[in-house]
Amino acid sequence: MSEASQALQKIARGTGIVFAGTVISMFFGFLSRAVIARYFSTGEYGVFNLALTVLNVALVIVMLGFSNSLPREVAFYREKEPQKVADLTSTALIIVALNSLFWVGVLLLGADELAGLFNDDRLIYALRVVVFALPFWALTGVIIAISRGFGRVREKVYIQNVLYPLIWLALVLAIALLRLPFTAVFWGYVIAQFLTFAVLLLEIRRIGLITFSLSVRREVAKELVLFSVPLMLVGILNFLMTWTDTLMLGHYKGSEVVGLYNAASPLARLIPVFLGSAGILYAPIVTPLYARGKIEEMGRVYRILTKWIFFLTLPLFALLFLFPEVAISFFFGQKYLAAAQALRILSVGFMFHTLLGLNGLSLLVIGQPKLNMIGDTFAVISNVVLNLLLIPEYGMTGAAVATAVSYFVANVFRSFWLYQRTGIHPFGWSYVKPLVIGFLLLGLVMVSPLQVSNIWWAILVLAAFFGVYVPLVLLSGSVDKEDVELILAIEKRLGVDLGIIKKVLKRFV
Repeated sequence: MSEASQALQKIARGTGIVFAGTVISMFFGFLSRAVIARYFSTGEYGVFNLALTVLNVALVIVMLGFSNSLPREVAFYREKEPQKVADLTSTALIIVALNSLFWVGVLLLGADELAGLFNDDRLIYALRVVVFALPFWALTGVIIAISRGFGRVREKVYIQNVLYPLIWLALVLAIALLRLPFTAVFWGYVIAQFLTFAVLLLEIRRIGLITFSLSVRREVAKELVLFSVPLMLVGILNFLMTWTDTLMLGHYKGSEVVGLYNAASPLARLIPVFLGSAGILYAPIVTPLYARGKIEEMGRVYRILTKWIFFLTLPLFALLFLFPEVAISFFFGQKYLAAAQALRILSVGFMFHTLLGLNGLSLLVIGQPKLNMIGDTFAVISNVVLNLLLIPEYGMTGAAVATAVSYFVANVFRSFWLYQRTGIHPFGWSYVKPLVIGFLLLGLVMVSPLQVSNIWWAILVLAAFFGVYVPLVLLSGSVDKEDVELILAIEKRLGVDLGIIKKVLKRFV
């Protein structure tokens, strides 16, 4: 078995666990949002989203890019200099702890000015409460990034993806059932982040994964920060791509429109769920291939993984793109239907981001985080300019267009530079043919006179869609031997017999 196949199987096994955790996290996260959206007014739901948006900005700055750099750096040190791993982890934790306390003070002092920017005084109290979640959130992120560097996903899945959303949902439900005031939501958020961090800390101490000391190794800190700062800037740029629409809608249109738009945006952001799940283990597993100069094997992993991510993502994209009114009504209720067109546009942007694969992480693996930063800079500039031009006249639809275009620009740059540096790209014939078949069928359904009024009719139509799509993909000769090997690995992991699927795939290899 080739090294590419071995890497793919490791990623597939870990991705299954991460995906299950991600689905659970998103499911409970949606329930929490739905309860807040339905129990409180659209304006209050908008204030909640604005407060979390500001907190997310602070988190990106506090983390200094460590959430992306540590998995790669820990894996690299374990391969080259294992004696420095303990210094690396202690240094990262101390830097983030001190940085988070500094930014808590900044946000407490600047709450009035930030609320004035969005013309909503309710944001002052919200920020002055929710800011205390920042240190717990940041340290949780650092510890999980370190555990990923050791090739572990248990801490991310069981604690961050399962325990935290369960605690948060339980608190939100309690607030709704007890008819507590809107301000209780923010205290609940702080409590949820604190309890998550406390449980994670106890678990890490129990298994002895991280050796912690109250000292900072200057040379290790310098190396880590220099490598991570471009990633922090990338994180800020990614945040701007993600949240500029919400912030500028809040400035131009108010919290009511922000509340409506944040029915569409979280749904569209579900589309990269498989991409993100695969990315959790991609860097730690592929980095040793790069360190040994196995660029061709790395490219093979990239192409096969991208094809599988597309296959798994297509059903969700089809639902959100073809039937946005049905999806919004099912999850958030009729009062959010005005965001349907924004959802359709956003789904296109996030699908394009998905179908090009893990290009940004691959640039990180080859030690080129600055290229991510350059590409994302162009994307953010286009995002801000388009938001300025489109939001005043087109509102939510304009914001959605700006976000979709920014993701297109960012991914074109990332993929171009990845190909230029390594020759890696996802577009083998076994991937191009399923792409073409899928989008042609989507177009046919789009122009058909179908009238879908509820989620169950939508599911029925999608079942018919894939009843046609899958046989066409098989007949097009798009199955590789690595696809069969992945099925065998999944079969072994699940402990079930996938005999029929194996026989069908082997026939078309």
